[in-house]
Amino acid sequence: MTPKPRPTRAPIEVPAISEDNEFVGLGLVPAIAAAVEAKGYTQPTPIQSEAIPVILSGRDVIGSAQTGTGKTAAFSLPILQKLGEHGPLRCLILEPTRELALQVDEALQTYGKFVDLSATVIYGGVGYGSQRDAIASGLDIIVATPGRLLDHIEQRAISLSGIQYLVLDEVDRMLDMGFLPDVKKIIGMCPTERQTLFFSATIPPELEGLTKWCLRDPHTIEIGRRRSAAETVSHAFYPVVESQKFALLENILESTNYESVLIFCRTKHGADFVANRLERKEHKVAVMHSNRSQSERTEALKGFKSGKYEVMVATDVAARGLDIQGVTHVINYDTPLHPEDYVHRIGRTGRAQTEGDAYTLLTEEEMKYAFAIERFINQKIERRKIEGFPYVYSAVFASQEAAPATVFRSRLYRGSKERR
Repeated sequence: MTPKPRPTRAPIEVPAISEDNEFVGLGLVPAIAAAVEAKGYTQPTPIQSEAIPVILSGRDVIGSAQTGTGKTAAFSLPILQKLGEHGPLRCLILEPTRELALQVDEALQTYGKFVDLSATVIYGGVGYGSQRDAIASGLDIIVATPGRLLDHIEQRAISLSGIQYLVLDEVDRMLDMGFLPDVKKIIGMCPTERQTLFFSATIPPELEGLTKWCLRDPHTIEIGRRRSAAETVSHAFYPVVESQKFALLENILESTNYESVLIFCRTKHGADFVANRLERKEHKVAVMHSNRSQSERTEALKGFKSGKYEVMVATDVAARGLDIQGVTHVINYDTPLHPEDYVHRIGRTGRAQTEGDAYTLLTEEEMKYAFAIERFINQKIERRKIEGFPYVYSAVFASQEAAPATVFRSRLYRGSKERR
């Protein structure tokens, strides 16, 4: 399909930049730096400070940083600048989930408000018509999930022959979700002469072969330890028997001064179960997992961000990359099976240097996962009990690390008032 020529836009007026805007010093032109400032940022994060000048220089990049550190802006800002003016499709950004793709597209629209460039997002779970129309209108950038992108390529709606900039974002998540074969197929359709940017929260050994194949002399940027939990998050385990998990969750919610809380469950059925019981307790609850329709997931995320819902119950579909500001608490209703997922889950709070709290309900059957998490982050995690809760005894309480009940209450009300 040949894109229709797009009418030239009227000149865009770029507002003045403040003297303390440090993005200009990284090499960004006023049109990009002004858009960042309009978003409320004048100082780059460490990953942005290191990545932006390197990307502008034309080198391939492997960027690894803890979640919530600004990776999206680290690659989108220099790409918008390098693309310059509107032309043919030259940039492809691959994301593992619909939510991440939508989030990156939103960032491109925000940071590209003062430049003449067009971008769209392509993902599954919705019809093809509006996506075909957007492609046909002429695009500079496509943000896509692998499966739906391959569908459009097979239908000859998209050609990757002109791609100059390829971004593989959250690649460890793509590996976990089984997308790597599709990703390799897509990379093979792109020109070999291109700039490739590889961004992820972690770079596991399984991805080393892919990086050697698709990148040329990459500049590696690693911000923070790969196996560390965010330093701004206070986290602990709360032992409990399986039959009392929901009662303990309810007790925590009633006793905690939270603004918004993200609750992670292992399964979709478990997420629905917890959400339904919380709704019966008159909590305003959003639900996110892969069995929800795209419109339901979009509404849930939008409502949680806006404050319409005070609680979101989700599976690990919400654990990676999503930029949800103001999450004061994360609760793992189920202890994650994989240590990496623990780091990603609790990283949903304590973002942008704000403090957050993360609680994990720990049953006897889940103790092996708790030990694996502690080995992974090389840190002993405090065990706590709630004063006054009618615990049923279990071997999970026999651990010598179990803390006195008063420890939990003193941390629970750290710097906050009781809920009224």
